[in-house]
Amino acid sequence: MQHDSVIWDLISNRQFCSYKVKTKTQQFCRNEYNVTGLCNRQSCPLANSQYATVREEKGRCYLYMKVIERAAFPARMWEKVKLSQNYEKALQEIDENLIYWPHYMRHKCKQRFTKITQYLIRIRKLTLKRQRKLVPLSRKVERREKRREEKALIAAQLDNAIEKELLERLKQGTYGDIYNFPVHAFDKALEKQDEESETESEEEEEDEDVGKREFVAADEIEESDLSDFEDMNNLKASDEEEEEEEEESEEEGESEEEMEEEMEEEREPPAKSKGKTPLKGPVRKKRAYVEIEYEQEMEPASKSKAS
Repeated sequence: MQHDSVIWDLISNRQFCSYKVKTKTQQFCRNEYNVTGLCNRQSCPLANSQYATVREEKGRCYLYMKVIERAAFPARMWEKVKLSQNYEKALQEIDENLIYWPHYMRHKCKQRFTKITQYLIRIRKLTLKRQRKLVPLSRKVERREKRREEKALIAAQLDNAIEKELLERLKQGTYGDIYNFPVHAFDKALEKQDEESETESEEEEEDEDVGKREFVAADEIEESDLSDFEDMNNLKASDEEEEEEEEESEEEGESEEEMEEEMEEEREPPAKSKGKTPLKGPVRKKRAYVEIEYEQEMEPASKSKAS
């Protein structure tokens, strides 16, 4: 038979318990079935034959229950019930399964379930956010790679210097007519020389073109632009014709007035008395003196010949 009071006396403050963790203020329990995480009489899973708790496995919550009837079967000690993902339905399921259990145990199971759901929500939010990944780097590997890079650079510089020196000697003909060397290296050198000569010739051509002056034809004029120019010329020609007609009419009017004045002066009789005799007819007012300037435009030779 299992006696809860005897078990608690053995693992209480006076005796030893492997799950107990002592601090200055409180005592904690490391047992995974503990509903509160505290070491006391009500929340101890070993000293209570009727016990219940909530656990999380791979993102899902389960209700675990222990009853005195299964104390003789340690393999079937705990009854496992899968809770719904909906928070309200899961609370109802806890109430249904622990309907005749003490109020303290039901309340603590609900409290533990709420805490687990909260940290699961936080985990989902953090996984959706972009996070920095810290990659560890060993200093030994970094040093080794740095040394290899330096050695490779030195070897490459030496190879290039040796290759250049040998090619220069071959060009100068220091080794005579018979050679025993790889042909591809010589071909590479010839290609480099050709490229350099091409770049130099291009630069010289560009320098020669500097300072040259060229005459470039104007852009092509569209038909719409030509029609606009013709309309403008027609407007100008019509304005000039109107001005010429106005000037001619003014000249004709002035010439007619001068002729009338001359005719009147001829018709007048010589004066018999010293006093001035009044003129017959309406008295004419003196007109203001007006100066008129004419501008003559010379027509082109083609037009004059045609006329």
